[in-house]
Amino acid sequence: MHIAPRVLSTAALAFLVTTGPTAVVAHAQTDVDCRDFASQEDAQAEFNRDPSDPFRLDADHDGIACEDLPHRPSASATVTPAMLTPAPATSTPVPQRGVNAGVGGGTGPAGFEVAGGVGLTVLALSLIGGHVVLRRHRSAAAAGPRQP
Repeated sequence: MHIAPRVLSTAALAFLVTTGPTAVVAHAQTDVDCRDFASQEDAQAEFNRDPSDPFRLDADHDGIACEDLPHRPSASATVTPAMLTPAPATSTPVPQRGVNAGVGGGTGPAGFEVAGGVGLTVLALSLIGGHVVLRRHRSAAAAGPRQP
């Protein structure tokens, strides 16, 4: 089976063009962990938005996210003087560092992804270079022997 170099070059270029942009998109999603939520109900609300659980909030796959987090006090609970004191306003922390720091967020491509990208680039450049050399060789052979 003979595949023309032009077809190989075109296929390699098409592969690079279609897969290159997806590497950036794959790391664009912000990761959240159970420690990013103040209560179990907040984590459950995030889990309910996307039951496919991309953040792995439901470790035991029982439909309840971050079971170890404290619950919000219910309205039927006994009111204590501490509850009457207004609590300082808190918000869910926004991840500032990468997953390795334990607060969520993306850190960029992993080492094997960078190596794969470099490998694909080298492969594409090799295919293009081979195509150019083969084309020159064929055009020189078609022109015939050189006259002194």
